[in-house]
Amino acid sequence: MTSGPHLNSAARGAPSAAVDLRGRTALVTGGGSGIGRACAAALAAAGAETHVVDIDAAAAKAVADAVGGHAHTADLADAEAIAALPTAVDVLVNSAGLQHVAPLTDFPPARFTLVQQVMVTAPFLLLRQTLPHMYARRWGRAVHISSVHGRRASAFKSAYVAAKHGLEGLSKVTAVEGAPYGVTSNCVSPGYVRTPLVEGQIQDQAAAHRVSDDAVVSDVLLARSPMKRLIEPEEVAAAVLWLCGPHADFVTGTSLPLDGGWTAT
Repeated sequence: MTSGPHLNSAARGAPSAAVDLRGRTALVTGGGSGIGRACAAALAAAGAETHVVDIDAAAAKAVADAVGGHAHTADLADAEAIAALPTAVDVLVNSAGLQHVAPLTDFPPARFTLVQQVMVTAPFLLLRQTLPHMYARRWGRAVHISSVHGRRASAFKSAYVAAKHGLEGLSKVTAVEGAPYGVTSNCVSPGYVRTPLVEGQIQDQAAAHRVSDDAVVSDVLLARSPMKRLIEPEEVAAAVLWLCGPHADFVTGTSLPLDGGWTAT
């Protein structure tokens, strides 16, 4: 699959040497794969003691072992599982998510509820139990992996779009309440990222429409994006890490788009 002018993913997502997280503790949900895995690697490389949370125990352990962190298995739809996670956290990255595509009239209510639980309620509960530690230390970073769908809508993705809009609102409230304590809260809002979830969508649509993978990327997924390539997980992680640095102390309550110009059109 072609992806436009090519830089290797390591170069695109190289962590900033200016971000020193030694002495800080980070927790990343959805850390077993995709964006979460890239975030865990970037934060650990910057010196943070990193907790990797995923519903897939083997994936969480593999990433934790690779970055020298700690693995936690948790279903984020389960409040009790969330309550068992570490609370002495300085950097919280809410990355876990899931997708379901169906018309509103056919969308399963249980699936809609599950998406909200994992992508809105779980971040709320994690903030609720980690903010006291951040407030006490007078420093903290909450970074939420939102999406261009937190700013725009697409048909057949009611649960995902609703959840991402909800996450954006939750982040803003966190920013307002956390400001007196030196705690910032921001969203990073990418377009389509090269993750296993997206790669699966590409293959399914290519088979269904009998077109190439490249055609699905350029003509379907990125139809509204001036830049015709997928974003690499490491690029998203680099933005997350940047928000944790001292140069971003005054950046809060915002959403950083990494959408190839999608929301500019």
